[in-house]
Amino acid sequence: MYPSTPPEAGRDAWSDDPPPGAAGPPHGPGRRGYPADPAPDPGPGGRETEPAGREPDDDAEFEDEIEVVPLRRRLSAAIAGFAVLVGVGLILGAQTAGPGAARIPFAVVVFGVQVLFVLAWTMATRPPALPWVAGVAVAVAAAGDMFAVDRQEAGLSPLLYVGVGGAAVALLGQLVRSADRARMTDSIGSTLLVTFGVVALGTLLVLGRVPAGTQTIFVAATAAAVALLVARLMDAVFLWPRLAPQVPRGAAGIVVGAMCGTLASAVLGSYLVSFTPASGAVIGLVAAGAAVLADLGAGYAEAGRQMAGEPPTLWLARHLQGPLGGFALAAPVAYAMTVLYL
Repeated sequence: MYPSTPPEAGRDAWSDDPPPGAAGPPHGPGRRGYPADPAPDPGPGGRETEPAGREPDDDAEFEDEIEVVPLRRRLSAAIAGFAVLVGVGLILGAQTAGPGAARIPFAVVVFGVQVLFVLAWTMATRPPALPWVAGVAVAVAAAGDMFAVDRQEAGLSPLLYVGVGGAAVALLGQLVRSADRARMTDSIGSTLLVTFGVVALGTLLVLGRVPAGTQTIFVAATAAAVALLVARLMDAVFLWPRLAPQVPRGAAGIVVGAMCGTLASAVLGSYLVSFTPASGAVIGLVAAGAAVLADLGAGYAEAGRQMAGEPPTLWLARHLQGPLGGFALAAPVAYAMTVLYL
């Protein structure tokens, strides 16, 4: 006979059974080798609240932080009208150009578009030493136009040499001040874009001197202008599907604009001597596609600069850089198609 002991004293210390009177873990047993989950903290009114580390509304708050840029219908229509004016000016200038000194009026028109390109893109991208870069770009435009008009043989090599030299001078000018040197590596792309953008527009002067070049300018400029016009007007009327919250552009406008530009160039190709509807459609498709994509890319670049916290640029420059960039990209594309395709 052993003396009686209290119930608690006779209990095995290694037993897995809960002590008498215990209701077990309130939140269910934990995984093998891990403690049980803690009981939720009852909030006001006895309701359970989420643990402190969990924030179920993080995604909703992040979505609320994305600012949706509103569409300005009148502004979109005004940009479309500006694109048409640039296209008409280039077409009329090319049609009135002739041999020798008769090319000067067309060169003046191209130089005016180049100056607008420099002002819009330098004010939008704001590279270091902005006045220096803008001045060098204007000088590159003037020198390239002069070589394109005065040389005996038409070619792109003088324009390329002037562009490379101008880009080097613009980059060297950014090394003078320490503040400009600190930003130089981040702005090499914008400096090269401004410098070679004016060179790209200067290819229209060279294109006007090759066989069928004037008619190619007619077809390509018409396709680019129609594409930009329809794309911008479509955005003002039917902005769907929207490509990004920060960019008020729609995919329908981009596609329909490129298609309308191609159709217009095909119609012109059926009336011009050196073209057929098929050749006009091919050149128009390439030129219209390049114009609308460059216009769209300018919008994305501007949205990226604003999201990065850069100070806002001149209002007029922000909205003119897209159409000007479209014509700057369509010009060398039209030259390449003339040399390789026609």
